Amino acid sequence: NQLFVAGVSPAQDLTASYHAWGHSMLCNPWGKVVVSADEKEGIVYGEVDLSEVDRVRSHIPVTAQKRWDLYSITDKTST
Repeated sequence: NQLFVAGVSPAQDLTASYHAWGHSMLCNPWGKVVVSADEKEGIVYGEVDLSEVDRVRSHIPVTAQKRWDLYSITDKTST
């Protein structure tokens, strides 16, 4: 949805009851992997340039193309 996404996973430990995959990563708004880890324990960091989000949103203007005539937002309060 035109934003940066961080996918996080514990390091792979085949002796644990739950086998995580590892491979944490950061993806940019185009879906390109900016940085990723392997299955081992480690730290992943990358730069998030918020102006890139603005550029992507100007190329794919989904908010300007909403069809408000096809649906409406309602507020329902539970009783």
